[in-house]
Amino acid sequence: MNDSAPAARLRVVTREIEAPDELLVFADPQNPTVWSRRGDILVARGTAAAFGPADANPGPREAADWWRRTVTNAEIDDAVGLPGSGLVAFGALPFDPRPDDRADATTPALHFAVPRAVVGRRGSRAWVTAITADGSDPVASLPAATGFGPHWSATTGPGALPPDGYQEIVRAGVDAILQGDLQKVVLARDLAGTVPADADLRRLVRALSSAYPDTWAFAVDGLIGASPETLVTVSGGTVTARVLAGTIARGADADADTAASLHLATSTKDLDEHGYAVRSVLEALRPSTSSLVAGEQPFMLKLPNVWHLATDVEGELAGDASALDLVAVLHPTAAVAGTPTPNALDEIRRLEPFSRGRYAGPVGWIDANGDGEWAIALRCAQFRPGERTADGASMPFTAYAGAGIVGASDPESEMLETRVKFRPIIDALA
Repeated sequence: MNDSAPAARLRVVTREIEAPDELLVFADPQNPTVWSRRGDILVARGTAAAFGPADANPGPREAADWWRRTVTNAEIDDAVGLPGSGLVAFGALPFDPRPDDRADATTPALHFAVPRAVVGRRGSRAWVTAITADGSDPVASLPAATGFGPHWSATTGPGALPPDGYQEIVRAGVDAILQGDLQKVVLARDLAGTVPADADLRRLVRALSSAYPDTWAFAVDGLIGASPETLVTVSGGTVTARVLAGTIARGADADADTAASLHLATSTKDLDEHGYAVRSVLEALRPSTSSLVAGEQPFMLKLPNVWHLATDVEGELAGDASALDLVAVLHPTAAVAGTPTPNALDEIRRLEPFSRGRYAGPVGWIDANGDGEWAIALRCAQFRPGERTADGASMPFTAYAGAGIVGASDPESEMLETRVKFRPIIDALA
């Protein structure tokens, strides 16, 4: 059994305001909650209610049930009515919720919480939401602003799986594929590092959102990154997703960049990998939709550091499923696990010497209507705000990157792909 609905009834008030010049000043410097893309942004602070499951390994289905009960018991006064206004919750979910003997006390679990305050901007409109759980009247006023702390840089080194070790597990993954156990497996490696104990992590969020404006820049419970991959978006009954699988580094000049793009667009290995990922999304969404379409051929998505093969999927909801319900049926996709997914998950556990935690898991937000935006937590690092190194001077973090392995994969090429995927977070940490 999961926890019952919150004992306290949430009271929510949202009011429109003149758009502030900078919304990140309203986030907690050491543990920011932020969701941003193309200038649209949600910044949250505090906790009014949180999903505290009795289950040992809860997933998005349990969180979705808790959310329905929370919404039913809430009193909501939303004078704005835009995506992200009114009652919202932010979540960061593990890649694999099953018990994991590689995990330790520092491995983050599912996080799903309602903040006390949200400041949002969408287009030219902005708002502030106040949420209380103690029976008091919410006052929809801007929370206190905090100026940015000093610039800082991180120290970064090898994690549990250095480059040579990663090539070894890629070889093992290829062997498993050639033996017929699976068609694709996504394998990741890690980097370990530290930042100053008092580092203002909003600077990292700002650097990522500025350098990669077309990605989902996020910060939820210490998980900070800039993901190019939409797991699912639900808005007014419309469902959209963006599937990315197949990657190549950008060229050093215009000719090399064109050649790189052409190579990816015609690569049988990458097209096969992409096809597995698209099919897994379509198969997962069909039972929940009345119509569902996807591009016949992938398009080339250009980011500052890489080209991706990409396919957009769009459909209409057939029932009353929420964004979080769709997260439950979609995750994990073939893009971050493999095909068949159960076999790929077993292979990931066998080969990766660490728990992924929330890397490659769902991250995003949901509102009282069940609408929301969820990405796959990629190009990211997990910080541990409550933890310090032995001397107390630094906060540890772990960054992750992975690559899709198929029968034709070359271990060195896959390792170099992870190096390219590390670049956004490593550059921002510098």
